[in-house]
Amino acid sequence: MGEAWSGGELAALARTELFREVPEERLRRAAEDPSCLRENFPRGAVIYSPTRFRRCLGVFLSGRARVTKGALVMSTLERGAFFGAAALFHRRDRYETTITALTPCTVAFFPEALVAGLLDDCPPFRQSYIAYLSGRIHFLSRKVEGLTTPKVTGKLSRWLLESGRESVSCPATELSRRLDVSRASLYRAFEELERAGAIRRTGKTIVILDRRVLEIQNGGTRT
Repeated sequence: MGEAWSGGELAALARTELFREVPEERLRRAAEDPSCLRENFPRGAVIYSPTRFRRCLGVFLSGRARVTKGALVMSTLERGAFFGAAALFHRRDRYETTITALTPCTVAFFPEALVAGLLDDCPPFRQSYIAYLSGRIHFLSRKVEGLTTPKVTGKLSRWLLESGRESVSCPATELSRRLDVSRASLYRAFEELERAGAIRRTGKTIVILDRRVLEIQNGGTRT
């Protein structure tokens, strides 16, 4: 058996998207398998990179990390988030993104063989894993659509809609990097959306006033 997990760690794992329906005994057996490793990363550490990664499914037990592809920020991973599915069940020698710790992080690594065993003998995990991959495909598809939106206003509108919040806080420098646009273009997009009554800005906080305007700028009604 591997190192025993604390009750808090197992509880955190059991609340995640992939494991919440897995029976407790099967969950514990997978977590305490000798091949399942946990590792602590300090702030700023590179967890995965295109040339340094593991054939594992990673699970954040604590902390936050940023996913980038070149200069483009793809997403932020927090407690309960998964990564590494793209490294499983093929033999390509590169990973597609870089994952960097924003805070101290603890990550559990489930190797390919252990994931394959769960897929084989645990239907709840298999169903959740398929749903997880489907969600990732949908997310990446929307990401590509956002990057190919010709107007900066469209990119900004999509980002605000996908935040799912009534207000978001992000410095202009950070947001321009996420959207891969210049700060000047971003400020023009802010002004356009403010004139249209879609948003109100106070410092680095953006309050969404009219989602319908954002949907129009994004190219249509969201479904």
